[in-house]
Amino acid sequence: MKSLGKRATGLRLERMRASPRYLATEAGEGFRNVHPIQPGLRDRSERPSLGDFICSEGRRTPAGTLPSVNPLDAWLKPTDTGLRATWLGHSTVMIEIDGLRVLTDPVWGKRASPSQLAGPKRFQPVPLALKALPKLDAVVISHDHYDHLDMGTVKELVKLQEVPFITSLGVGAHLEAWGIPAERIVELDWWEHWQAPNSELRIHAAPSQHFSGRSLTDRNATLWSSIVIETPKHRVFFSGDTGLTSEYAAIRERFGPFDLVMLEVGAFHPSWGDIHLGPENALKAYQLLGGGAFLPVHWGTFSLALHDWDAPAETLLELGPKQGAQLLMPRLGEAVEPAKGEPATPWWREADAPARKSTRPAEPQDPAKMPKAMPWPLD
Repeated sequence: MKSLGKRATGLRLERMRASPRYLATEAGEGFRNVHPIQPGLRDRSERPSLGDFICSEGRRTPAGTLPSVNPLDAWLKPTDTGLRATWLGHSTVMIEIDGLRVLTDPVWGKRASPSQLAGPKRFQPVPLALKALPKLDAVVISHDHYDHLDMGTVKELVKLQEVPFITSLGVGAHLEAWGIPAERIVELDWWEHWQAPNSELRIHAAPSQHFSGRSLTDRNATLWSSIVIETPKHRVFFSGDTGLTSEYAAIRERFGPFDLVMLEVGAFHPSWGDIHLGPENALKAYQLLGGGAFLPVHWGTFSLALHDWDAPAETLLELGPKQGAQLLMPRLGEAVEPAKGEPATPWWREADAPARKSTRPAEPQDPAKMPKAMPWPLD
């Protein structure tokens, strides 16, 4: 199946093996986190059945379509402050930074899966067609999981735009297999960067705590990264997928302070804390990074865990202000400028309004009431 991608070979593989994060042992070779993943996450005896995961009860998708805005009119106007962000769903964000445009983890596909016939299905459409995007200066791909790297989206983008793809070590093998010219692929190890031609835009790969793979046989064969996007005037942090890691303090020391921090908050579970943040750990990561405007991502698009679909947003809305977080929670497609400090409102509740028997807001989900163990996450 072509969507599975391709393993690295030749000079690409040699470069990967030279990375400090790449280890070869008798059990195999691949990339490793700075901190080990808890053994319990790999204990098959604790996992519920696949049927439990697929057929669990709860509000895993909204009753209706989420409110959204077509961002094209906003994008036609220059920013007032030099930095603007537009959340397009899940981890896809358009960053406009001092006259340049960077798109993160673009996924327009209907499913986060190797097949468009099965697997986690998108419950919220992207606010605009891929072909409607304005000229991009860079596309960032944090890692190779299906909800962050979509073959159909990438193949269409390369036809539509002459844009470079900035990604983690090894992911370029997938891109080349799908027809992306080698000269348009930049692969980075942690603490390496790419500078846009004839500009002061830099994109850095930085540590994260996660894993990679697109099949049962390529676990950790490619690197996963967080991303720093910077110009002399602005700095943006994008988590990709990650658990809570002390490496965020090192990122703050190298690159902070940040004007905008984009952290994953959805598809979480207490037993996944090493590889996914969830809203409470995202607030801890936010503090480690030194603050800034906080735009939550990785929610509101796919159902990839057992929690209520809006639990990440409700928890952040309750806890964020108490912890001094400057929350940015725009509707899908709504362009926002972090420096303007626009207040967060629970716009997402409109999607469940027809199904609610009262006007009481949803309660943040209590992690203690969730299943004690979960199968390995899909993303």
